[in-house]
Order: sequence, then structure tokens, then C-alpha cells
Amino acid sequence: MAFAHSFPLVLFIFASLSLADKHATSPVPPETFCHSTRDPSYCNNVFANQNGNIHDYGRISFRKSLSQSRKFLSLVDSYLQSSSSFSQPIVRALQDCHFLAELNLEYLSNTFDIVDKTNNVLASSQAEDIQTSLSAVLTNQQTCLDGLETVASNSRVKNDLSLPLSDDTKLHSLSLDIFAKGWMPEKKIATSWARNGRHLNFRNGRLPLKMSERVRAIYDSARGHRGHGRKLLQTGDEEETVLVLDIVIVSQDGSGNFTTINDAIAAAPNNTAASAGYFMIYITEGVYQEYVSIDKKKTYLMLLGDGINRTIITGNQNVVDGSTTFNSATFGKP
Repeated sequence: MAFAHSFPLVLFIFASLSLADKHATSPVPPETFCHSTRDPSYCNNVFANQNGNIHDYGRISFRKSLSQSRKFLSLVDSYLQSSSSFSQPIVRALQDCHFLAELNLEYLSNTFDIVDKTNNVLASSQAEDIQTSLSAVLTNQQTCLDGLETVASNSRVKNDLSLPLSDDTKLHSLSLDIFAKGWMPEKKIATSWARNGRHLNFRNGRLPLKMSERVRAIYDSARGHRGHGRKLLQTGDEEETVLVLDIVIVSQDGSGNFTTINDAIAAAPNNTAASAGYFMIYITEGVYQEYVSIDKKKTYLMLLGDGINRTIITGNQNVVDGSTTFNSATFGKP
């Protein structure tokens, strides 16, 4: 199964600060603050002639990230407006970059709205959501560049966009770094797994799921009919369980609710809350020749298959045949 680069495939581990440093409220010069960042020299350049605490520097960084994201989106727009002079592969790569740039602007805007209003450490679930979004911003930058390099290796489009992509990525990385230091809970790192259902926690090959008798009966029927599939783990520890709101079955033989994964995703509710639980899509054994794209409105989806080499999602789009790097993935979530 291939995955689109529009969501974070790479998570980051950040240098930690002492509790006193992390929550410092006294202004300090950039050289004092920047020594603990990933690129102290770059950090000092960004905050030249500034003086503040970690939250002040964070807000400055996010303002700059937002400003640069808007500029980059405008730059891509300007190229698309004159797209008649470009080949179709270049136009499609620019369209991917435009889509990804819009996502980045949304992620950064949402983050700034939150960090601009508080100096307090955020709740774990909220902080991890933001950290995931900011990691996605970096991945989207690289995805845009990869697409341009694949179809426009010698074009002025790639040459004109690669420098701002590189510079902006450094800035967005700094913003992510500061967010982790200023607003993430103490001792929290990017690779940790939350216990509140925000991330799924396999234990001994089993999922600790909590569901109604009706949902459990449907799941057990789908799994038991074939004699395999992921097992559930009954547990009395409420903090370890993941709530499942509802379930639908995808089966190519017509025995389930849907015969395609995309139809099942389309039927899922929009913009659900974490407290409601996950909408489970159980995909039975088979080879599904689909390009699955999960809209950002489809929150808290859980897709489970019958197992390795049993449930397979595949496709044959590639750059040689005219697709872009971004759209060649069989599975993606913006």
C-alpha cells in the first residue's frame, strides 16, 4: 500500500529544555534561546534584534511562517495563471503545490490562532493534533518540491520555486521546534502514543477497542466468517481503550455494506468529535484497485483489513504515464 505525502510520514524528536527554561517568562536575547534549537545560526538570524520569552519567539516565528506561506501560495497562483505556456505535467505539479500550499496555510493559521491566545501548556490531545499538522506542513513542502523536480528538472518553474520552498521549510521547522518547547506537555515527544483514543495502541497484536454490542456483533461476524482479521482485546482499563462509534463492512462479493473503500469513506460522518469515537471501516480480503483519498472533513476514521497480503489496495498511476508524484499514491489523507 502506498501513501500520499500529504500527511506526516516523518515525526520529529525535539531537544528538551529544563522545566525552568521551558516555562521562562523573562525576556532573553536570541542567542540565549536559540542555542537549544535545531539550527541556532538560522534561529539567530530570524530573531535578530528581538528580545522575548519562548512564547514571544513562537508567535514571531508563526507570524513569519504565515506570511511566507501566503507569499508562496501567491507565487504558485501567478504561475498557474500563465499555465498555457507550460506542459501538462508541469501544470499538474503546480496544481498539487497549490493544493498543498492551501493546506499549509490552513494548518499554520489554525495553530497561530491557538498559540496567540495562551502561554499555557496545551492538553495532550490538542498539542499532538497541532504537532501532527505542523509535521504535515514540512512533508507537504517536500512533496511539492519532489513533484516539480520529477516533471520540471530543467524548467524555470522548478528553479524559481525551489529556493522559497527550501527557505520556508527552515522557517516552518523552527516554528514546529518552538511549539514543541513552548506548548507541548512536559516530557512529551513526537513519537509517543496517547492513551485517550487519539492514537491506536496495539498490544500483543490486538486492539483494545470499546464498542456497543451491536457494533461488536457486526465486527465479529465479518471477522469470524473468514476465520481471520484483527483481534479485539477486552480490557477494564478505560484509559487504554479506543471507542468505536459505528462500523461498516467493505466486501467485493457484495456481502457487506459497500463494495469499494471510497464509497464507505463517503458514507462516514463529517467533522466528528474525539468524544464520539471512531467510525470503523472493516475491509475484507481482496485486491482493491482504488485510489483512496480521505477528505479532511472525515475525522476519526479507523480502517482495518483482514491482514497482511489479504486486504490489498493497489493502483498503477505513475509519473511516466502522466500522473504526478502526489497523485500516484493509492492511499492518502490531506
